[in-house]
Amino acid sequence: MDQNDKAVEVLKTALLLERRGKAFYTQAARNSESKSATKIFEMMAEEEDEHIDFLVKQFKNYNDHHEFLKNDAPPEEDDTAIEILTENIKKEISAAGFEAAAIGAAIDFENRAIEIYSTRAKEATDPNEKEMYQMLADWEKTHHKLLHDLNEDLKEQIWNDNNFWPF
Repeated sequence: MDQNDKAVEVLKTALLLERRGKAFYTQAARNSESKSATKIFEMMAEEEDEHIDFLVKQFKNYNDHHEFLKNDAPPEEDDTAIEILTENIKKEISAAGFEAAAIGAAIDFENRAIEIYSTRAKEATDPNEKEMYQMLADWEKTHHKLLHDLNEDLKEQIWNDNNFWPF
């Protein structure tokens, strides 16, 4: 497979992955009984939309000109709002409920995205493509960290609530 075919294949995979992520987060938001979890899932769906828009522009440009656009920095995340929401989530949801299961599944989505983007960042020879995939991998890592930390807190909560500690 030549470089053009590989670049197009990875872009298509990335777009599909982001669209599936958006569908997942949108459905999780609809099914959540926690207002804070709903907001987190909606925020994640909005970020997947940003990824989709970004990748569509790159895909169109690559398809027309066989080159990647120079990348802008990803938007800054509002950590304060996320911290407040995650504290509320821990109070509102069961660590063994739907929202917690959705968070676990979302971690898997983020891990897959990180893997695809990191791998392509290493393989790419075009500096803009390399930079694009590294930026996307880093962006997905922030999502992963948020979800992972929340999942760990929920795991501790269920252990404490059910007296699972051996001491």
